[in-house]
Amino acid sequence: MGAWVVRVLVALGLLGSAWVHYDLWANEGFKDIDVVGPLFLVNAVAGVVVAIAVLVWHHWFPALAAVGFGAATLGAYVLSATVGFYGVQEQFTTQAEIWGVVTEAGCIVFGIILMAMAVRSRSRA
Repeated sequence: MGAWVVRVLVALGLLGSAWVHYDLWANEGFKDIDVVGPLFLVNAVAGVVVAIAVLVWHHWFPALAAVGFGAATLGAYVLSATVGFYGVQEQFTTQAEIWGVVTEAGCIVFGIILMAMAVRSRSRA
């Protein structure tokens, strides 16, 4: 699998997660939840920014940022689905939750692959 394909997969994961969080924030009332509401908006913006970085900056750092983004977002979701996260308790029953988990896992998996590809190509140079 070429580096460009992996970059696109990472960017799609980031943009998918960003869209889920923006949609929940804008249309599902999450903007009215203390702490979590602002975090959903930050997540949406950060997902877009990191996706652009992954596509234009061919370095290992944006891939690391994508992995961190996916891990932090997925970790917050796992907390919300188990013990709760700042008063939000999820149930893993909606399409948004499923799509979020899939896209965030994609950020992690494809981000690690992209990071490994970047490090490997730097060691060859």
